[in-house]
Amino acid sequence: MRRGLLVIGVLVMLYAVVGAVADLGGKLGGVLIFLVGVLVVHDGIWLPLVLMTGTVLNRLVPPRYQGPVRIGAIVAVAVTVPALPLAFGRGRTADNPSALPLDYGRNLALVLLAVAVTTGIFSVRRRKTRPRRDANT
Repeated sequence: MRRGLLVIGVLVMLYAVVGAVADLGGKLGGVLIFLVGVLVVHDGIWLPLVLMTGTVLNRLVPPRYQGPVRIGAIVAVAVTVPALPLAFGRGRTADNPSALPLDYGRNLALVLLAVAVTTGIFSVRRRKTRPRRDANT
């Protein structure tokens, strides 16, 4: 199964690279700068933040609850990152009231509250259904 998924992944990436190169039309320099920027941001900023967060969660959250808390953190980040520009009002103009008409900050807070409550429910459920391990076993 792993080898099959690896082959499929490599083929999809090759298809993407061939398609991107075919559509460039002489803009290879800009695309390369963008890709280097993405690599630097991912490996230089995002990856260390994720690793530090995982380390903090491992130290602060008991092992029994780490699964639900990790999933809750992943969902919270996946919701927050694309919603932040909307919550900050990026793209809103005074002359067009229909652009970004909702209260995105409040709605983001409500979604994050729902994620936190759901994470709490699953953590409590896990506490009640999972037998406690003895430290000597």
